[in-house]
Amino acid sequence: MRDKRSKATVTVRGVVRWSVKVLVMGAIFGVAMFLAAGRLDWAAAWAYLIVYVVNQIVMIVALPSELLVERSKMQEGTKQWDTLLSVLSALAAPLAIYVVSGLDVRHGWSNPALLIQGMAWGVMVFGIIFTDWAMKANAFFSGTVRIQEDRGHAVAAGGPYRFVRHPGYVGAVLHHAAVPLALGSVWGLVPGLLGVAAVAVRTALEDRTLREELEGYTAYAEKTRYRLIPGIW
Repeated sequence: MRDKRSKATVTVRGVVRWSVKVLVMGAIFGVAMFLAAGRLDWAAAWAYLIVYVVNQIVMIVALPSELLVERSKMQEGTKQWDTLLSVLSALAAPLAIYVVSGLDVRHGWSNPALLIQGMAWGVMVFGIIFTDWAMKANAFFSGTVRIQEDRGHAVAAGGPYRFVRHPGYVGAVLHHAAVPLALGSVWGLVPGLLGVAAVAVRTALEDRTLREELEGYTAYAEKTRYRLIPGIW
């Protein structure tokens, strides 16, 4: 009984930690955007933050608590090379996108057409949904690269994993590429494309790790041939 209570306590704390983490990150991103823009009447930024918060709330409700606990912090066993790449692709790149986009809006360096902005919003939302689908389909969708022996790590082959081996990274690529334009900035694509490059490197390294260390992954990779882009890579 005591063990069950202890496990439940750890789970609750982990879920709370994950919830606080993502909401604090959202607050930091929002402050960065509005400080860089030098104004609060930036409709695209407010719309983006609303989408971000709503999506996080949906994930808190929809995802298994064990997965939220796993994603609540950098867990033991994380590959050393991913301690940097995970921060670069999930925190530094988005933050740079928001700051540069905010400065662009403040100084009027670029002005993408409304049609382009609308298309970017569509791509961004699709990327978010695709990532959410991957998280729902993969009980081992960790925030960092590690073999989760403590959780009985197994290959995920359903949902979007039928089409590409790393659908979560597909969503990240679409996010990095679309958000600047959705916010009304062309210059924001510079850090956005750097973020895409970081995701591509992370994808290659994670794929190699899974082939070498996760039982069944090589056979899965032979059936699902592409990492990120069907027909290309």
